[in-house]
This record gives sequence, structure tokens and C-alpha cells, in this order.
Amino acid sequence: MSLRRPAVIRLACLLALMSAASTVFSAPLATDGVKPPFAAKQPKDVSVHSDPRVDDYFWLREKSNPAVLAHLRAENAYTDAVMAPALPLRDTLYQEMVGRLKETDSNVPHQKGEWWYYTRTEQGKQYPIYCRKHLTTSAPEEIMLDVNELARGEKFMSVGRWVVSDDGHLLAYSVDNTGYRQYQLRVKDLRTGALVAQNIGQASSFVWSADHDTLFYVQDDPVTKRRFHCGRWTLSTGKQAWLYDERDEIFDVSVTRTRDGAYVFCYSTSKVTSEVRALRADTPQADWRVVLPRETNHRYTVDHRDGLFYIVTNRGAKNYRIVTTPVATPDEKHWTEFTPHNPAIKIVDIDLFARFAVVHEREDGLPWMRVVDLGTRTSHRIPFPEPIFTASPGANQEYHTDVFRYNYESMVTPSSVIAYDLAKQTREILKQTEVLGGYSAADYRSERVWATATDGTKIPVSLVWRADRRTSGPRPLFLYGYGSYGANIPDNFSSARLSLLDRGVIYAIAHIRGGGELGEAWREAGRMQHKMNTFTDFIACAEHLVKTGVTTPAQLATSGGSAGGLLMGAVLNLRPDLFRAAVVKVPFVDVLNTMLDASLPLTTAEYPEWGNPTVKAEYFWMRAYSPYDNLRAQAYPAILVTTALNDSQVPYWEGAKYVAKLRTLKTDSNPLLLKIALEPAGHGGASGRYDALRETAFDYAFVLSVLKL
Repeated sequence: MSLRRPAVIRLACLLALMSAASTVFSAPLATDGVKPPFAAKQPKDVSVHSDPRVDDYFWLREKSNPAVLAHLRAENAYTDAVMAPALPLRDTLYQEMVGRLKETDSNVPHQKGEWWYYTRTEQGKQYPIYCRKHLTTSAPEEIMLDVNELARGEKFMSVGRWVVSDDGHLLAYSVDNTGYRQYQLRVKDLRTGALVAQNIGQASSFVWSADHDTLFYVQDDPVTKRRFHCGRWTLSTGKQAWLYDERDEIFDVSVTRTRDGAYVFCYSTSKVTSEVRALRADTPQADWRVVLPRETNHRYTVDHRDGLFYIVTNRGAKNYRIVTTPVATPDEKHWTEFTPHNPAIKIVDIDLFARFAVVHEREDGLPWMRVVDLGTRTSHRIPFPEPIFTASPGANQEYHTDVFRYNYESMVTPSSVIAYDLAKQTREILKQTEVLGGYSAADYRSERVWATATDGTKIPVSLVWRADRRTSGPRPLFLYGYGSYGANIPDNFSSARLSLLDRGVIYAIAHIRGGGELGEAWREAGRMQHKMNTFTDFIACAEHLVKTGVTTPAQLATSGGSAGGLLMGAVLNLRPDLFRAAVVKVPFVDVLNTMLDASLPLTTAEYPEWGNPTVKAEYFWMRAYSPYDNLRAQAYPAILVTTALNDSQVPYWEGAKYVAKLRTLKTDSNPLLLKIALEPAGHGGASGRYDALRETAFDYAFVLSVLKL
């Protein structure tokens, strides 16, 4: 189908598809007569700590080995053959998803200096276009970056960061054309459209100083990808200087600049400790100054306003507090309490403006925003209209403003950009994402229920469904989870997800320990030696949904990616009988082998999350749940594993080895599929928006086919 059809014709086609949806049924996957590939066994002793382990598939790590590539191609061919009967369903799902998009669209412009900045999309084009217009003139739109042009001749294209200098003349941006998340820095003169010659190369974060001539940047180690090196480049002289190298292998470095433009900060951060260096943005050649020297388990962030540092710190406050201190004397004896610690409320961050501050909080698993009048010190929370929602700060680059933008959505309400008047306490919806095809939030319902973990802890579970498709009795259900790094899984809206809801599938999110939904204690209870809680919590959520009659194991599908793929692998080993289907995406499943190899990207920085397996006790924490090492002879549900050859976050071989080993052990006849992107793709899959929808349609077609919907 052409993506360039006029809107009226496209809408007519969509309505026809919707009316015909009930006649598009999933077909049984082609498992009979299609033989899966079996990887050759090449035993390798990987034993440590007197724990005997033999890895038959270690050789699949050899990315340049023709036999490895041949095996991966055979896996893809097998997956295509098994999924062939689902091709009509995949196409239908894709057309539904595209049909809900307003393909030619623009986001809400935001101000920085004398310009309005915005991005827009055009029908049929994979990538966004970054634009701006002058505030006070009638000058035409200026295209800063057309990512579709950058992607010409490329199979992958991602823009990492982009920052415009204060005078509006220079654009620094970074691009990745491999999916490996190694972004190359480029600088464009917006007055001429020409690229500025420089030899920095790869950069993960960067900011301009106040002189419009100096760029601070951070580079990664080319092998481990650890962000360790902070540099300074002066355009007028072409000189580069190394400012700071982080030698501790569990720390990463990043650079930021305050909203008031006064300071540049260089952060050194591990999973549990941080240290911040500060520099006046108008004196870029000066020396950095450490704000607070690092102390193990002290995490803090810094912002600046009117001669004071505002520090969000966990010192004496597990869920954080905010203090202020004079710039000249940031040590603890000069601290003044700004927002005290509250064990029931986690302080996440603070946004500072000339007259107001917005404190970002989490309470009872939900995000909140507290507005503080810096003159009167009175405060109030921004009200939200639904019991389950997600909200986050929007584009707020102007310091002298009383209007705060935030993004709001729920599992039934599409994403909205809202302007909140901090003084008047009024809000204006600037834009709500348009969902084509006649979507009405009134047709859907969402709620939060609480499951009980094995130790009595209450675990929140968010659900959404289409009201007229939820008949009495158990229904098919798709359960998602993550549960690592203190990450909060938002109760967000997805127009693609409607293709499940409209077929009568309930969608649920298990907010399990290891995430950050209920504060720091929630995170701590699901990491290091407590990691098993993450997996048993997820099982408890699934059991609760079965026991309460919401679904049955025969109707229950599940999914998770990356560390959520670890969750999937561990849960499927522990309770495979609870699920009918699983989509395991870019999965971190070969935990021991990966964490024992310090040369791999990101490994050493992960020690504070999982443990260091060279330490015997910590090795056996991981040994207890590592999915690859705990596969055994038993029946497993239908499983689809997806990965990418160029994934730098979780190497492709983790999923490939997992499937190869599981094929030799599982006692069932359910499909076990590996879908690997051999063309450039990264940890998040394809880079183009249409390609990403095709991947989602593939995953949904697998689940719907297995559930026979």
C-alpha cells in the first residue's frame, strides 16, 4: 500500500479495514514439517569458583565467523517459514497502526532565545525534520536537519543529541548510522548550511559554553563504550583539550548546562554514587571545581539559580531531599533545607526558573509535580484528572518564564503537551496527539490492582482494555514487565496497542521491585542479592490475574526487553506453566558469561546493579537466576526472541545462544523462534518509524496467532 495516498482515501481505507477486522483471523503457525536449525555444539569450559559450567554455544559470539552468520540466517529463514501463515495478519496489523497516525504532523514549537524550535514529520517519510522559525520576523521556516536526507543511502539513522549555541548560529548534533550507539559529532553553521571542520569524532553528550565558541563533550571508550573522557573544543582556534578522564571503571561521565545558562556541569556517575564538577559557562577556559567529593552511596545532582546551588541529595534521605548552598561554599555545613526528606515521597528532580521551581516527585507509584513560588515559598501540586497516568516535563528552555510545559498521558488518553501557568495555576492543552480512525477514550477503561508477593509486599499492576470487548469471564491478557535500574515503567498511551485491545486483549504492566515506581526502597529490594524479588514479583502478578479470573494461563502472553528480557528468561524458567506465549526482546539472558567479561560494552558499569561475578558470593547471586544457565528439560510456552546483530547494549549472541540451548532441552512442541536484524539495527530495533511499526506488528501477530485470536 502506498503511504502517499490523500488523507480522505487513506481514512476510507482505514475504516474499511476496521469494519473488516472481525474477518481477519490469525492462522495457526506453520510448525508441522518445518524443521528448526540446530547449532553445532562446541563445548567450552567456563567454570569459575569451583562451579562446573560448560558452554556449548560460546562460539556463536564469533561475529565474523561465516558459520555464525549462516546459522543466524537459518534462524531467520525458519522464523519466516513458521510465521508465514500469519503474514496476512501482520499486514493487517501494520495497516491499522499506520492508519492511526497523523503522518504529516508537527510537535508544539518551543522557544529558545529568538527562535521557535520544532520537529515535524511528512507522510511516507521514516524520520523527523528539525526546524525553526524566528520569533519576531515573517521569515520562512528554516530546516536545521532533515533526518531523511541524512539517512539517504543508509540502512539505519539515529540522531542522538542536538544543541544550538546561545546566539543561534551553530548546531551541534550527533548521528549513528549502524545501530551500535556510537554517535559521531557534527557541527553545522546554520547561517551557511555548511558543516564546520572538526576531528572530535564520537561524542555521547555535549553542550555549548556562553561564548558561542566552545563546546564541551564526552567520549566513550571504543571497546567497552564506557563514557569516561571529557574534552573541550574551541572553534576559533581549533584546539582541543582533555579536561577530565574518569579512571574508575564503574563510573560514566556526562556534561550538562543549567537552564539559566550560568554553569556547565561534568557528572561522574555510577549506579550508586555521583560526583559533580562545575564551571562558569562564561569562562570556558577556567578550571573545573568539584562541588562535593564522591562518597560511596552518595548520589546527588546540582542546578543553579541566583548564586545558589540547588542540590538533590540522598545524604540522610533515602528518597532524597533538596538543599541550597552558596556557590562559593557548597559543603554540607552551609546547606539550607529547601525540600525535606519524606519517606513516602521520592524526590526525582527539580526544574529551576527565575521565579518558580518545579519539584518532580513520585508517590504511590505515580509521578507528581510540585510548584514552589520562590518568593513566598508557598507550594502546590499540579492536579491530574485521572487515577492512573504518567506526566513528565516538556521542552522548557527559557529561564525567565512563568509558564511550565509538561507532557501528560494515560493508558486511555493520548499524549498531550500542556502549558501550566505557575502563578495563576491554570493550564492550557497546547496539543493532544491525534489518533485517526475515530478513536474515543470513552471506549476504553484502565485501572490499577495490587498483587501480593511471596513476602507479603503489595505489587501494583496497571491494566487497560476495550470496554465492549471485555465480556464476563477470563480474557486474553498481555503482561509486560521490566524491573531494573530503578526505572519507572509509565502508564502511557500507545496507538499501536489498540490493535490488541480492539481484539479483546487486556494489556497489563507489572510494576515490580527493581524498578523505581515506589521509591528507592523499591529499587533496592530488586537489585544485587535481592534480584530474585523482581522475578517472583512478576510471577505473583501473573498468578493474581489468574486467581481473580481476569485471565488464564492458556490466554496469558508476556513480554519484556533488555533487562526485561532477563526478567522473561528467569520467569519462564521458574514458571513456564503460567504463560501461553512470550516475546523476549534483546534479552540480557547470558548473565554470567557477560558479566565475567569486562571487555564487553557496559559490563563493569553494571557491577553495582547485578554484582561482580569475580566475587564468589556475588557470582552465586547471579548463578541462581541467570536464564541461560538455568534452562532445563521442561515444557516452555511459545517463545519469540528478537535481537540485532549490531546491538551494543545486549550482544546478539545472548538471544542466539539462549534459543540454541533451549531447543535441545524443551520438552514441548510449541514454537521457539529467533528473529535477528542482520541489517543495521540497534538495541531499540529499527530506526525508521514505519520500520518500527512493522516490528511491532510482527510481535503482535506472533502473540495473536499463538492465542488463536
